[in-house]
Amino acid sequence: MPTNPATVPRTAANLRWPVEPAQGGWYTEDEHEAVRRVLAESDDWRTGWRPASYTGTFEDAFAAYTAAAHAVTFNSGGTALEMVLHHLRLTPGDEVISCAINFVGPHLAVIGQGGSLILAEPDPLTLNLDPVDTERVLTTRTRAILITHWNGAAADLRPFLTLAERHPHPVHGPPRIIVDAARCCGGRTPSGQVVGAEGWATVFSFESKKLMTTFGQGGMVTTDDQALADRLRTLRTYGGRDRWGVNQMMTKAQAAVGLVQLTRLDGMNAARIDRAHRRTQRLTHVAELALPPTWHDRQHLYYRHNLLVPASWAGDGRDQLMNVLAERYGVGSIVSDPVTYLGHRLIRRHTNDQRCPRAEHLASRLLCPCLHPRMVPGDEAAICDAIQQATEHIARTHGTTE
Repeated sequence: MPTNPATVPRTAANLRWPVEPAQGGWYTEDEHEAVRRVLAESDDWRTGWRPASYTGTFEDAFAAYTAAAHAVTFNSGGTALEMVLHHLRLTPGDEVISCAINFVGPHLAVIGQGGSLILAEPDPLTLNLDPVDTERVLTTRTRAILITHWNGAAADLRPFLTLAERHPHPVHGPPRIIVDAARCCGGRTPSGQVVGAEGWATVFSFESKKLMTTFGQGGMVTTDDQALADRLRTLRTYGGRDRWGVNQMMTKAQAAVGLVQLTRLDGMNAARIDRAHRRTQRLTHVAELALPPTWHDRQHLYYRHNLLVPASWAGDGRDQLMNVLAERYGVGSIVSDPVTYLGHRLIRRHTNDQRCPRAEHLASRLLCPCLHPRMVPGDEAAICDAIQQATEHIARTHGTTE
């Protein structure tokens, strides 16, 4: 098994800018006022903290925003995805396809719900799941295709929807298209639809680092499937009266804040996109670095600003660049994300001998220096200068030959 790729520079104690922002968006007086209002009304013992009135309003607003028929709140995106998979009633041998470059959460959810995780390669440009390689691993045992809008780059779901129709499961019909939109809330897919309107189920996270957050945790599922929406509502509330379930409800205060964050989401995303495009423009002349694709109309939200070093720098050269950024310039960076089976033992054991060489190669070239839309211009200029100078330093050691 290859060594676990570094995700944090060796020297992190003196970072001027962290490896990643602790909060993806930001709060205003409107969020604070929403919390004060909830606190005041919930202090009455007759009212308390029952969340239904607020979560229902948040769900309706989110469904309208995404143009989905239903939206269901959860206490986290991770539990939301678990319950979507639980609804499929996966049995031994049922397969779920997902991209090898990913956060570990989706892959652990598949394993935890009894599915066989099948890994496929990323697209070389977007690092989203590659539909061509997906078809290579698709079988009559495939129950679902789990597509991540990776680091804010919205995937085109249309090829996967076509694949599902062409390769139905012999018992359950076309594999379900499940979308992980944790890093793409408010984006638009290449078909022009708001993320959350396509596919069988789309899962959102409102964890602290995400594009909008509800007190650091929270999640949502959008779907047009009435049966799925109804089942999710019972799963999060102890299963109703006759089925299994647990308590996975969002709180009243989270929903109140979520309502405000949702009204500000497009503005926060626009600021992030503008900052990312400016960074790309400043780094265009750094020949050694492959920059993220520049798309418009909210197709790329730049949850991370991904950089790829030359192939000849893969692994050691990339790690040296991260450490030079940290040690000399105080710039934190992260590998977001390594190939999951290289960094997580359970996923490695579960996937046995599955290997995705393209994913391994791309991940070994990947780094994401800290980016946040509220960085002041001076900080952003210093970070871009540091990236350029650190890259020049590594180029003198490793060269630039691909």
